[in-house]
Amino acid sequence: MIHRPESSLTPDTSDPDRLAELEALEILDTVPEEGFDDAVQIARLICHAPVALISLVAADRQWFKARAGFPDCETDLGRSVCAYALSAPDLLVIPDLSTDPRTRNNPLVTGEPHIRFYAGAPLRTPSGHVMGSLCVIDHRPRPEGLTEAQQDGLRRLARQVMILLRERRQLARMQAAEVLTRAAAARRAALIELGDHLRDRGTVEEMTATAAEIVGRTLNGSRAGYGELDASGRFVSIPRDWSLPGELSLVGRHRLADYGSLGPVIERGDTLVVSDVGTDGRTAEHAAPFGAINITAMLNVPVRERGRTVGLLFVHSPTVRSWAPEEIAFARNVADRVQVGLARLRAEEQQAVLNKELAHRLKNTLAIVQSIATQTLRGVAERPLVEAFERRVLALSRAHDVLMQSSWTAARMRAAIESVLAMQADHDSYALDGPDLDISPQAALSLSLLLHELATNALKYGALSAGTGRVRVTWHVEEGQAPSQAPTLVLGWTERGGPGVTAPSGRGGFGSKLIRMGLVGTRAADIRYDSVGLRAEFRAPLADMQPQAD
Repeated sequence: MIHRPESSLTPDTSDPDRLAELEALEILDTVPEEGFDDAVQIARLICHAPVALISLVAADRQWFKARAGFPDCETDLGRSVCAYALSAPDLLVIPDLSTDPRTRNNPLVTGEPHIRFYAGAPLRTPSGHVMGSLCVIDHRPRPEGLTEAQQDGLRRLARQVMILLRERRQLARMQAAEVLTRAAAARRAALIELGDHLRDRGTVEEMTATAAEIVGRTLNGSRAGYGELDASGRFVSIPRDWSLPGELSLVGRHRLADYGSLGPVIERGDTLVVSDVGTDGRTAEHAAPFGAINITAMLNVPVRERGRTVGLLFVHSPTVRSWAPEEIAFARNVADRVQVGLARLRAEEQQAVLNKELAHRLKNTLAIVQSIATQTLRGVAERPLVEAFERRVLALSRAHDVLMQSSWTAARMRAAIESVLAMQADHDSYALDGPDLDISPQAALSLSLLLHELATNALKYGALSAGTGRVRVTWHVEEGQAPSQAPTLVLGWTERGGPGVTAPSGRGGFGSKLIRMGLVGTRAADIRYDSVGLRAEFRAPLADMQPQAD
């Protein structure tokens, strides 16, 4: 049915629901696309018209997604004929625009390009709102209008244009969702990368530089960094930052008051999100300093400690930018992790100082014990017993030195073994073979005393008493034969090249008792006295030997 009303001289383009649907299509001011261009060319051919347009009517203008035979890409509503199609139930056909009261005064009719004939098929959404029209225009009147076939073809093409618009919107949504998914995956990967790096960094400068680079790359910023605030909260010091090539580094000390009213916001611990420093009330009056360092948008995340802001993670952009909630949450997450990492570094520094002081005092205590023992036992006739006692104290001291290297949290097994054997024999006299495991402080002390007694006996009676003798120390982890059986650490001691050895008479002395106690007091000791030398194997649950997890 052809619609030829004579009323409604002023079309209504202000329906908010219609305008919301038009905006949701995200089509206005987009670049030409082949599918829409093909539609206007086909409309021209079907209707034998010199002009065809896909016209979308906004609140204050009409914009052409595709056009053929028409120079402008948009017009104001005062020159729009397609606006009348918004209320048309079907095709809007105006045979002579110069005689129709709605269009006879239209500048496009009275002046260039002197259009005379119009036929438009409404672009109607499923909800019934009309976005615009697919229209054909002629420069001469057409009293006969369009043929039935032309009308049918124009309607069908209009439906195809709506399908294109919906598919385009769906594709845009899918692409946007894919971008968001990739961005979310990048943020997750960045947090994992950050965690790995923060564990390995040993200084504040290294840690903050790593965090700055990761957050800057992930959020596509031009600059990122971490600064520490002084006690007054008025100055921030940036040890290192990350920036794109050509951007100015902000390393140094800065006064917050020079950059607008940032201080109170940061002092409160509020995340500062600025999309445009030139329009934001907190920065607008100080836009010049930001412009000097190429900052248009920024994201500042304060780091709090005991109710006070102590640090600031920042990301900058040289262009106006709306920061997504997910990006803000990511920056906060990074800031929290940096805070934890810095707290760990400071705790380790304090622990190192305490450990050094403890080590100094403990070594002094051991020295005093040894001095008292020397003075007390000076008159004892059995000097070997006194010397054995002194060597045991020395073995404990060496084990303590190994533990100090890892702050008394654990010791490397190879280092513990070498520290004891190096006191008793030349390096060429013994061989070590086994994985370099971490062992607990208790295990390190037990191992040191055990190896000290074995090495002392080897010096007196076994392989190390001869120039050609050798000792081989091995260790490995033996998995349980059943799933319920825990792994076992197996330590082996084998002597070769020395005199034959025999078992001590009776139960032996204190040293023999230490050997029979085995590792960490398990008493799992298999000791064999052979003609070629001593062989011993000691077993202990691996869990009893290793540091306990926090």
